[in-house]
Amino acid sequence: MARRSKPTIDDELIDQLLEGREHSAALLGNDGLIGELKKRLAERMLSAEMEEHLDGEEQQAAGNHRNGYSRKSVTMADDQVVLDIPRDRNGQFDPLLIPKYARRFPGFDDKIIALYARGMSTRDIQAHVEELYGITVSPSLVSAVTEAVMDEAVAWQNRPLEATYAIVYFDALRVKIRDEGLVRNKAVYLAIGVTCAGTKEVLGLWIEQTEGAKFWMRVMTEIRGRGTTDILIAVVDGLKGFPEAITAVFPATVVQTCIVHLIRYSMQFASWKERKAIAKALRPVYAAPSAQAAAAVLDDFEEGPWGQKYPPIAASWRRKWEQVIPFFAFSPEVRKILYTTNAIESLHSQIRKTIRNKGHFPHDEAATKLIYLSLRQIEAKWKRPPKEWHAAKSQLAIQFGERFTIEG
Repeated sequence: MARRSKPTIDDELIDQLLEGREHSAALLGNDGLIGELKKRLAERMLSAEMEEHLDGEEQQAAGNHRNGYSRKSVTMADDQVVLDIPRDRNGQFDPLLIPKYARRFPGFDDKIIALYARGMSTRDIQAHVEELYGITVSPSLVSAVTEAVMDEAVAWQNRPLEATYAIVYFDALRVKIRDEGLVRNKAVYLAIGVTCAGTKEVLGLWIEQTEGAKFWMRVMTEIRGRGTTDILIAVVDGLKGFPEAITAVFPATVVQTCIVHLIRYSMQFASWKERKAIAKALRPVYAAPSAQAAAAVLDDFEEGPWGQKYPPIAASWRRKWEQVIPFFAFSPEVRKILYTTNAIESLHSQIRKTIRNKGHFPHDEAATKLIYLSLRQIEAKWKRPPKEWHAAKSQLAIQFGERFTIEG
């Protein structure tokens, strides 16, 4: 059984505060004892700030002194409190507790941003805050608070990266964004980097402006420009021009096609009732013990009933074969990490929960802002390397030698 923690305020002081007051829930309200304490404590702190301000040599030399109070309604925690803010004669006092022109205490903006990060619209946040706290905030205030996130998002997108990543997963998420008067289904590309120590981080997000190798060349050049000099393995979903763009910037990188995406592409040629059987027939290809054995199994599939009925399936695997086989150099446990973009697909799933209430975004910045906030919440939960990483680490160290380096 947990013990009661030792109180830091004496019972005698509590008795004095409660003397003459009716013991009821109203004591905890904004008009009760708690509300009064908030007001008095804040005003006491403001008064102390004023004293410190007037004690300065410059202020004393100028003969500055107190000049009454100005009344100001501010949001403190979950309540609105009317404070008497001390003024000085020369109008130079700018308190740290509640700066000039500010009407919200630190922490209130974080609550608005947290609601926005959960996918709530500006109007929804306004209604939510008013319903729970009895505080009226304008839609323009909510917009102003969330707009401030863009500076943080830009800084995050341009932050320095690790010099080496053992694995980087690349994949795209489709989002509806208004562009030149039309709502387009634009691709938001995300990259998850896994360091040699096994920790994960989102390297950045890029909204599709142009398609193909030029776009990916810009992305890879940006990653290199932020400090990354080596990527051991890049796991991609078969995007056109992407493998070439990766090796143009990072020539030694091994490019691994996501097997899950390749299987999904294969399923597009078959009817729904046939897909389960075809997936079962393809499994021996990527479950083979070696690349040579996998090639033989693919030959058998191509000559079998499904391969004969749907020739494009085997052809699609052969076109990507050089990017299909790298994971065969590793044990089955490590292959699970390499041949699928499950890590980034899980990330996409969580982002979709955030944006599902949005019909479409008005522009690219709005999409960037909300997706960044969602990523920030998701990354905060990434604590430990995957359980397979211990086995992967030793094998990657053997495979890549000095390129596989664990800092510290």
